[in-house]
Amino acid sequence: MDEEDTRDFNERCAQCSEVNWGLTDGGRFYCRSCHNVTERTREVVNTDFITNSRVQTISKGSKKQEKNDGGCEWYICEGFQLVLKKQVEALEALGVCPQMKDEILCNFWRCYLQKSKQAYCKRPAGETVKTLSVCESSTDVDSDPERPSLLHLLSLSESEGDLQTDCSFASSVSKVSESTSVYSGSVDGSLYLMKNQKEKLRMTMPMTLSFCYLALLWVREPITLSELLRFVVEGHIPYMNVFQHFPEKMKLCGLDLKIFCVESWPEYKEVFNKMHELAAFLDLPRFPDITESCFLHPDMLCMKYLMEANLPDELHNWTCRVVKKIGIGEVDFLTLTPGNKSTRKVKYDVLAAAVIVVVLKLLFLLDDHYEWLLSEFAEERNKNNTEGGPYFEFKKWYEVVKHSLDVEQKKLDEEKAKYLWRCEKPLFYSVKNKSKVLKRRQMVVNLQNQFGKLSGSVQRAEKPNPSSFQLSWSEENTDGSCFHGHSLKGVLQEKCGLLTVMNPDYWLCTVKLCNEKLCGHLAHYREVEFPQSYHFVLGLFSFLLRIQPSYIHDEFNKSTLVLE
Repeated sequence: MDEEDTRDFNERCAQCSEVNWGLTDGGRFYCRSCHNVTERTREVVNTDFITNSRVQTISKGSKKQEKNDGGCEWYICEGFQLVLKKQVEALEALGVCPQMKDEILCNFWRCYLQKSKQAYCKRPAGETVKTLSVCESSTDVDSDPERPSLLHLLSLSESEGDLQTDCSFASSVSKVSESTSVYSGSVDGSLYLMKNQKEKLRMTMPMTLSFCYLALLWVREPITLSELLRFVVEGHIPYMNVFQHFPEKMKLCGLDLKIFCVESWPEYKEVFNKMHELAAFLDLPRFPDITESCFLHPDMLCMKYLMEANLPDELHNWTCRVVKKIGIGEVDFLTLTPGNKSTRKVKYDVLAAAVIVVVLKLLFLLDDHYEWLLSEFAEERNKNNTEGGPYFEFKKWYEVVKHSLDVEQKKLDEEKAKYLWRCEKPLFYSVKNKSKVLKRRQMVVNLQNQFGKLSGSVQRAEKPNPSSFQLSWSEENTDGSCFHGHSLKGVLQEKCGLLTVMNPDYWLCTVKLCNEKLCGHLAHYREVEFPQSYHFVLGLFSFLLRIQPSYIHDEFNKSTLVLE
C-alpha cells in the first residue's frame, strides 16, 4: 500500500540521498533507509467535496502526536513525577519500607497536583488551553473510574512506549496550542515559570527532596534530612542530571533545562523550609508521634552521633539528662503538626548535635584552657590506673579525631572537585543533529581516556555502598584510637551521692542580637569570636551532618537559653 502512495514522490532524502519512501500513521513521508521524517505529507484527491479540490490527510491517533524529531508532547508535572519515581525507587533500594511509595508519597503528590490545580480538578476560569485538567466534572479524585490512577502510574515500570498512554495522564486530555514549536520541549514550560505560579507553591527540584523527606517523616524511617542530602551528593539518590533518565521521547530544551537542570547541591535550609511549606499547603494532619523508641528522638540520635564522633558512651547519660531538663524529648514538641505556627520546627539531627555540644561544654567548658587542664589530669591518672577502663583524655581525642576528620574532609573536597557537572547523556533536540552530537561526545570521552592514561590518573572506582556512619571506630584496635569505653571519672566529682561536673562555670555563647535590620535572631556565628576547641566540635558535627557550623551554633544557643 505504501508503494502506491509514495510512487509519485521521487525527491531524494536530504539526509542519505536515497529514494526509498514510506508513510507514517500521520501521513508524512519517511525514509526507510535512515528513518528521516520530512515535512511533506501525502496529498489525496477526495471527490466527496468540491470537484478538483485537494485536501491533506489528517493525522491519526490521539492528540498526543509525536513530533518530527521523535519527541512527544509532555508537561512539567510529568517530568517531576518521573523524578519522584526515580528517587523513591532509590530509597526503596536503600531499605525504606515499600508502603512509603504507594501509600504515602503517591497520595502527597496527588494532593499537590489537585491543590495546585494541575490535575484532578476543574479547569480554573481564565486559564489558557495549555492548563492541565484531568477531571471535567468533579474535584473528587476517586469519582471517575476511567481516570488513570496516580498510585498506579508511580507503581509502573514505565518504558518509552508507555509514556504516551500511561505516564501522560494530564496531557492526554489537554489541548495543545498550535503555535507550539517543534523543538520547544514541554508544552507548558513558559507558563510554568510565570510569576503567578509562585502562589501555588511551584514545584522545583529541591522540592522533590522535600516530598521525599515528608514521606520519610510520615513513616518515621531512620533517615534524617542530613543523611538524605548526603545520599544525594554521593549519588545514591537521583538528583543531579536526573533528566537523563527521562524517556527518549521527552525532549528538553529552553526553559525545561532551567527547571530540571541544577548546578548546585541541595541546601539543608531550603529543603527543610520547603518541606514545612509543602505540609501546610497540602493541609496534612498531625504526623505520627515521635516517641522515645523512634529513631528521630534526640536520645536515639545522640547515641548515634556519640558513636560516630568517637566520644565516651557515658556521655549518653548526660545527653538524656539535658534532653529531659529542657523538655525537647516530649512527643508534642517533636511531632510535626502542619500549619501550627505556635510549634517549633524541629531539625532532629541538628538538635541532637546541639545537645551533645551542650554536654561537652558542661563537662569540659571548651574555653581553650579548662579542657586541657582536665586532659593533663586524666593523663596522669591513666599512668597509675591499673583497674577499669582508661580515663577520657580530651587532648588525645582531639588529635585522633582531627587526623581522621582532615583525611575524610580532603577526600570529600577531591570528590567535589572531580565531579562532572555535565550530563553524561548528551542532549540533542533534533534527529538531524543526533549523529553529530553522539560523535562529538564519543570523541570527548576518547580524549579524556587518553589524557587520563598519559597523566597516570586512576579510573573512578564504583560507588561504595551507602552507610549511616561516615566515621567508624572499632574498640578492637590496639592503638587506643577508640574512646567509646573510656571513663568520665576524671572530669566528674561525687557530691551528695551524685556525679557532678568539677567546674560549675558555663559561658553563654551568644547573648547579643544581630545588628542587621529586621533580623531579630541571635548574633550570627563568627569563628574568630569563639574558642578553637568549641569551633572544632562544631566543625566535627558540621562535617557529619554536611551543614554549616552556624546551624548547629544557632540550635545550641536555643538549647542553652532554655537550660539557663
